Amino acid sequence: MSTNLSRRGFMGAAGIAGLTVAGLSSLTACGSGATVSKGGAKASAKLKLPTYVSAQTAPADLAGNAAGLDATYLRYPKKLTKSVAKAPGDGSRITALTETFTTPAPPQAKNAYWQELNKRLGAQFDMTIVVDQGVDAYLTKFNAMIASGDIPDLVWFPPNQGLQHVPELLDAKFHDLTPHLSGDAVKKYPNLANLPTTAWKTAVINGKIRGVAVAYGSMGQVYVVNQDFWKPVGGAEFTSAEDFLAKGKELLDAKRNKYVLEPAYVNHVGMFGQWFGAPSGWRLEDGKLTHMYETEEYQEALAFGVKVAKAGLFWPDPNLSTTMEKMAQGSLGAYVQSFPSFLVDTKTYDFPFGIIVPFAAKAGAKPKYNMGYGSVGYTAISKKADDKRVKMLLGVLDYLAAPFGTEERLFLDNGIEGTHFTRTSGGDVKLTGKGNSEAVTTAMPLAFLANGPEYVYLPGKAETAGRIHAWQQELLKNNQSNPTSGHFSDTYTRKSASLTTAMSDCQMDIIAGRKPISAFQDQVKKWRSGGGDRMRAEYEASIAGK
Repeated sequence: MSTNLSRRGFMGAAGIAGLTVAGLSSLTACGSGATVSKGGAKASAKLKLPTYVSAQTAPADLAGNAAGLDATYLRYPKKLTKSVAKAPGDGSRITALTETFTTPAPPQAKNAYWQELNKRLGAQFDMTIVVDQGVDAYLTKFNAMIASGDIPDLVWFPPNQGLQHVPELLDAKFHDLTPHLSGDAVKKYPNLANLPTTAWKTAVINGKIRGVAVAYGSMGQVYVVNQDFWKPVGGAEFTSAEDFLAKGKELLDAKRNKYVLEPAYVNHVGMFGQWFGAPSGWRLEDGKLTHMYETEEYQEALAFGVKVAKAGLFWPDPNLSTTMEKMAQGSLGAYVQSFPSFLVDTKTYDFPFGIIVPFAAKAGAKPKYNMGYGSVGYTAISKKADDKRVKMLLGVLDYLAAPFGTEERLFLDNGIEGTHFTRTSGGDVKLTGKGNSEAVTTAMPLAFLANGPEYVYLPGKAETAGRIHAWQQELLKNNQSNPTSGHFSDTYTRKSASLTTAMSDCQMDIIAGRKPISAFQDQVKKWRSGGGDRMRAEYEASIAGK
């Protein structure tokens, strides 16, 4: 995926509190995923996912693989391929609903990038762009759109913002894209065929492909460090959790306003959990699921988080908003970041950075690295479009999903040469001021409608790109994925956001010393009775194909 995503982009697992989708009063509301998904698990198991066909583009300097290793380019390819033969649009107006996590794009009339996009697509591509404000802005707009009946041609379904009654909504208002994309049918759209199979799994509900998967990196979160900060203790390498704690205490200097970790307590507990060997979301054994909250490993990680807090290693202001500045100043030793957003940050880092590869927290522990889902939702097509228009719209999404090494991706990421970017003597791409104000800001909402597979390319930083590729290989040695990925639970869509928020609040209170650690077990009981056990049952049924 092009790396135009901010840190806010899907950093958290909780998403936003659930909001009931309006405009569905004529549909039967369902109380459980078993009702919604009756027969859906079996149908999904039988579904032919889109056939994967690797795009023939400029070869990477360091190859990627299906396990999640990103193709890495040490310099921008000189010879680019053309992945779309002609403009896919039919001259009509295309409407879309999407979101941005950065500065809003200038309006079309004053945006040379957007105007050129229209020409290349062969359509007037009108996006309604919701600006993320840390509240439920997208859900509010989404809700109003459904209620009004004025549904755009293309609608992005995010993975973690609490959309309700998704199967019914899709059946009522959006096309089943299975006939167009299942199996070899996807070959009509080569760039969509090039999307990873893992990404497509997230677009399947009840045995149907309900949208075009929006590709995102498969790597999960990563611990980023300032290497200079850790030099006095021999670098950011540790033999155990206690070793990490001891070195952190040695580096802590509150008088000089120097702390070890950003105050994102729950994110850190998640990273500690990987050191102890906690599962990624759920652990599947003999068809039975155990949530990470219920495991000894995660509880050990929380207890370790309390020790870290008591030692004073966290930045004292829990509302710290200048993490990057503190890292660059050497006032902060490490922070947690999603891997795709880490790739964005690396372009602006002005400090020697590195990562912490998960290690055994104690003797006998089996450290793990949690992978991501490989997508950030999917884009559905309104039922208002007839079959001919559906094919045209899929062609447009195919253009937007162009991979790195193509003429299309060069434009989508960087705009018009000479206007939005220039080439350095070494051939690297360098954005102009207009490129940053127009291309970057317009490319982000486009990237949530469709995108190519993630890649690593850092202009003028070939050595850094190589190091990142090597770090990914290390992380992948102990990778694990959430076994519920690709499975649907209605209780999850209704309850997960509020339940996860309650669990996170409890953990923050425990780490901050406002509650005893015993409060966690009480909160787990509430989580189970409030929906956790129901989620478990629905996921187990789906995994079993019932």
